[in-house]
Amino acid sequence: MKLFPNGLSGRLMARGFDTAAANALVQRTLAQHGLAGSALSDSQPMMRGKAPSAPADPRFQPGAYACAAGARDYWLYTPDPATGAPKGLVVMLHGCTQTPQDFAAGTAMNVHAARHSLAVLYPGQARGANAQSCWNWFSKADQRRNRGEPAILSGMAAQIIAQHAIPPTRVFVAGLSAGGAMAVILAETYPEMFAAVGVHSGLPYGAACDVPSAFAAMAGQPAKGGLAGSGKSAVPTIVFHGSADSTVHPSNGQRIVQGALAGCRAQVQTVHQDRAAGRDFTCTITSGEGHRLVEHWDVSGMGHAWSGGQAAGSHTDAKGPDASAEMVRFFLQTAVTA
Repeated sequence: MKLFPNGLSGRLMARGFDTAAANALVQRTLAQHGLAGSALSDSQPMMRGKAPSAPADPRFQPGAYACAAGARDYWLYTPDPATGAPKGLVVMLHGCTQTPQDFAAGTAMNVHAARHSLAVLYPGQARGANAQSCWNWFSKADQRRNRGEPAILSGMAAQIIAQHAIPPTRVFVAGLSAGGAMAVILAETYPEMFAAVGVHSGLPYGAACDVPSAFAAMAGQPAKGGLAGSGKSAVPTIVFHGSADSTVHPSNGQRIVQGALAGCRAQVQTVHQDRAAGRDFTCTITSGEGHRLVEHWDVSGMGHAWSGGQAAGSHTDAKGPDASAEMVRFFLQTAVTA
C-alpha cells in the first residue's frame, strides 16, 4: 500500500475509530513494509532477504505489456517445451514491496507449475502507479471491468494465452495481500476468464474505496456502502489466511468466502483439521451441485506471510501447509470437475 499522508489517524478518528488503535495499526503496517524501525514480533514471521537476482532459468523471462489502460512489465515462466504447449496458466500477483522475481522465489510456484506443465505469469506493479509497489485494490478506478489495473492485467493474461496456445478454460489467478485483493477483483470483473482464484492474506471485493477505508478494511472494518460483488460470478475460490495476521485481519478471509458463495445453492460443508510443518490448520470445504466451490484454510498462529513459503523470498513463513501446492491442486481439480 502507498505511503499514507500525515493526518490519517485524525481522519480515522473522525470516522469513529480510536486514535491509539489507528496509530498502532499504522505503525504495524509500516513496519511490515520496512518503513519503520520497530521490529517484527515472533508471531509475525517474515523473511526479509534481498530480492533475488534475475534467475538463470531460461524458461523464466521478462516481458512487457501495454494497452489503452496502461502498461506493466512482467516475468513469465513457461514449462519444458518437450511437454508441448502449456496445459494452463497461473497469474500470480505479488504483495506490497515485492517484485515478480521475489514472489516467484518465495512461493516456489514455478516448481509446482513445472510438475503440471503450467505457465506462470507474474505481473509487476510500476512504482509510478504505487510508491510501495502495491496493486491499487482500494482505488475505485481499479475495481471495475475494462478500467485501470483490471483491464491491464486481464489484457496481459489474454496476450499470454494467445501467444502460448493455453487452454482458455485452464486460466487461474492468485495473489498475496494487496495482490490477493486484486485477484478477487479480477475474478469479480472477469469471471469468464478465470476458472478459479487463490487468495492469500487478502481482502474481499469492494472492501475499500480510498486510503482511510483501506486501513479500516485491513483492521477488519470494511467500508460501508462500498462496491458489492454481483453474486453471479461463482468463481471457485481457495483462501489462505493466518490466524495471527495483524496486518490484514483474518475476518477478511471469511468475507472473501462469503462473497464467493453468494448466490450459490445446495451448499455442503466439511471441516478438516490437521497439522503441517509445525502449524495446526483448519480447512473448511464448501461444495454445491457436485462441485467444490470454496476452500478456506485457517492457519493457526501464522502472521502476514505465504504459508509454507521459501526463505529466498520475502513475506514467507516456512511453517504450515504449502499454499502453492494446495492452490495448484485446487485449480486443477476445479478445472477437471467444472
